[in-house]
Amino acid sequence: RERAYAYFLYPAEKPLTETAHERLATLAQHSDLGGGMAIAMKDLEIRGAGNLLGGEQSGHIADVGFDLYVRLVGEAVSDFKGDAEPELGEIRIELPVDAHLPHDYIASERLRLEMYKRLAEVRSDDDVDQLREEMVDRYGQPRIEVESLLIVARFRARARQGGVKEISISGKFVRFAPVDLPDSRVVRLGRVYPQSIVKAPTSTILVPRPQTAVIGGRPIDGIALLEWARHVIDDIIDPPATTP
Repeated sequence: RERAYAYFLYPAEKPLTETAHERLATLAQHSDLGGGMAIAMKDLEIRGAGNLLGGEQSGHIADVGFDLYVRLVGEAVSDFKGDAEPELGEIRIELPVDAHLPHDYIASERLRLEMYKRLAEVRSDDDVDQLREEMVDRYGQPRIEVESLLIVARFRARARQGGVKEISISGKFVRFAPVDLPDSRVVRLGRVYPQSIVKAPTSTILVPRPQTAVIGGRPIDGIALLEWARHVIDDIIDPPATTP
């Protein structure tokens, strides 16, 4: 029931070593609830993780950081065992969508970066649903910006499934690449999305960006644009296989 305090004293006439100063700064920066884990991680970086197969307290962890060190060790073990998962390709989405994690929703910068990383690595809608449930449990109901970010994650997973690595605005068009369509789907593209352009040498298609109105409208953006772009993938780029 009582709040505890700790006072760290050192002789003013003696200069602090770099390691001592770093440790004191770490304690000062992580005084909130749950800060013990961050302090332990930083201490591990300072002193090194040691030899994984021996008792030596030395290593290269201070040079690469704990998270990267653990990931590298995990990847090396998986490669040795021959069960490494295929590396996820980068998906570049440059569309006008207000999607982010507000500071007042997830206050910790470390936790925000971790969630961004996990959202960028989703493979299916089920993965996004699980992350949403976790966010509701830990931080409360998502706001509109967070919901938009979840929709971006779903779209990223769908683009990855369809083999599309880049979706961006190009003038009055939306650019999808790489896309190599058979003749039948090129015909369908022209019928469903008139004035589309197919650039076979660069494996690119340009699809006219919809307007909010036929006359006097403005280009759609936000969630509506993401949903439209997903329809392009579902209808043209990677349609479901038909049962004979």
